[in-house]
Amino acid sequence: MSMGNMLIWIGIALVVIGVLYKLGLLNWFGNLPGDIKYEGEHTKVYFPVVTMIVISVLLSLLIAIMKR
Repeated sequence: MSMGNMLIWIGIALVVIGVLYKLGLLNWFGNLPGDIKYEGEHTKVYFPVVTMIVISVLLSLLIAIMKR
C-alpha cells in the first residue's frame, strides 16, 4: 500500500471516528474501568490506561489484517 493511499484511509477513519463521537456513540471512550481520573479543586489529572490498551490492541489487529 502506498503512502498516499494509507493517508487517505487514515483520514477517512478519523472522519468516521469524529462523526461517531459527535453522535455520542463513543461515550465509553475514556471512561473504562481502570482509567485513572483525579479532580481536585484546581487540578484535573486524567490517565486513560485501559482505553489506550484497548486502542493499541485494536490497531495491532488492524495492521496485522492489512499486512495479509
